[in-house]
Amino acid sequence: MSAHKANRHLMAEMTSPEFAAHIEAGAVVFIPTGTTEQHGPHLPLGVDFQLPQAMALEVARAVDGIVTPPIPFGYKSMPRSGGGPFFAGTIGLDGATFSHVIRDLIRELVRHGARKICVIDGNYENLWFLNEGVDLAYRELKDSGLKVMVLQHWEFLTDRTLAQVFPDGFPGIELEHAAVLETSLMMHYYPDLVHTDKLPDNPAAESGPYDVWPPHRHWVPDSGALISAKGATADKGRLIAEQVGADITAAIRNEFEV
Repeated sequence: MSAHKANRHLMAEMTSPEFAAHIEAGAVVFIPTGTTEQHGPHLPLGVDFQLPQAMALEVARAVDGIVTPPIPFGYKSMPRSGGGPFFAGTIGLDGATFSHVIRDLIRELVRHGARKICVIDGNYENLWFLNEGVDLAYRELKDSGLKVMVLQHWEFLTDRTLAQVFPDGFPGIELEHAAVLETSLMMHYYPDLVHTDKLPDNPAAESGPYDVWPPHRHWVPDSGALISAKGATADKGRLIAEQVGADITAAIRNEFEV
């Protein structure tokens, strides 16, 4: 067995002096966020933070940045976009809790000298609570010279890439939970974690244009996937990763001048 070699871009594998030197040099700090929730019978519970972690590391290599350990829990899974609370292993935080975790992490990074921070998120429901956490931190720390970006990786998908991945038409991001996009990316980044013999092939979930409590179980297919994942391939995952990664990197270079 070969010895593990520390990754110079992963905060968790840096020594304290190495981290301090990167920060002093003006490194962008990437925070991968997501949640822990079911992704059908074929994908692991950690998809929503594993994908941002992998993408953040690729971008960090390009701009010589730092990737913090991922935040593995986020806002609650909703039936219309994530399957909801009906499945084992789905764990959600209250919105205020999640926002305060983000606020506190940014505070701590700034205390250590970070001024360029990018949150890369992988959970559809997280966005506004991420924005709240960043806003709370920024109001307190804006005089420090802090700048923060928040992004969800699928927002960078181009029409050209979507046409290649979905030759019969893109069903929409809300239905893509545990389906072609996420499965293809997992096949690319984490092939050993994908159960290719269990890819769900159910029709699209049908729900109302609203949320309701108690949530409707019948709005969620039994597989947990909101539409078929049968079109997923590792090649599609590579295509998505390359295009999205390049465009996120360009956005980082533009915003942070690195």
